[in-house]
Amino acid sequence: MGIVLGPNQYGKAENRVVRIYRDTPRHEIRDVNVSTSLRGDFSAAHLTGDQSRVLPTDTQKNTCYAYAKEKGIDAIESYALSLGRHFVDDVGPVEGARIEVDEYVWDRIEVDGEGHPHSFVRRGGETRTTVVTVDGKGDNQRTWVVSGFKDLVVLKSTGSEFHGFLTDPYTTLQETRDRIMATSLVARWRYADNIDVDWNATYAGIRAVLLARFAEVHSLALQQTLWEMGKAVLERFPQVAEIRFSAPNKHHFLYDLSPFKLDNPGEVFHADDRPYGLIQATVVRDGANDPGLAWYTVPAFA
Repeated sequence: MGIVLGPNQYGKAENRVVRIYRDTPRHEIRDVNVSTSLRGDFSAAHLTGDQSRVLPTDTQKNTCYAYAKEKGIDAIESYALSLGRHFVDDVGPVEGARIEVDEYVWDRIEVDGEGHPHSFVRRGGETRTTVVTVDGKGDNQRTWVVSGFKDLVVLKSTGSEFHGFLTDPYTTLQETRDRIMATSLVARWRYADNIDVDWNATYAGIRAVLLARFAEVHSLALQQTLWEMGKAVLERFPQVAEIRFSAPNKHHFLYDLSPFKLDNPGEVFHADDRPYGLIQATVVRDGANDPGLAWYTVPAFA
């Protein structure tokens, strides 16, 4: 029985890049976390320690910062595509690249009702993400873009039920026709092959649709809500081939105030962070193009 080297890749993880635009007295800021990973025939590095085909991870880091200056950071998808194509097209041994970018948003601090030109406060809430994969050289090159967000915490205080579920001797959960439903949502969508997309406008539009459907759907289960959210995105955005969700159910349990002779008609809850139900779902356009390597090593959707 022989022993062989399996799939491998390497790169520089979590490069914290902050780009300040100072073209006018009113500055702009882009704040991103960039991870690069390269694939190719790097077997010699593993088997004999020969580094002659290895582009150092430190060089990958430097490229992330240099491209922030040379190419700028507008939409994180465009920035990631530039990096991925550079590594594959310009570095001989590299046959594939995966670029993951998280973006942290800063809002202007308001002074006397006006945004300050060069002072900012970091926004809470979700983190915008993209994962760009570039594979192959020349005419055989393929590119995939998976965008989305993570850590978007949403809650509805009514309009959610959960009943009629399967039971067995270990079931203690009570049915409910009125509950709090909350989740810290991860949503990632894969664009179709045609990636001529207005990235920023599409992101804002998809986010708005997802939030609207979460609010509007009278939910009989978190699974149903995710389906309705995903379906709405595919109906309105033909450039999206599929959307995937990972949704931990952030439970809220009615707190027993009877020892204090107080009624609690659905007003005071204990927010419990673990354990939690984890619901994951994919909504796919019928006839969608082959996902190829789009989801390869994408966090939560490997």
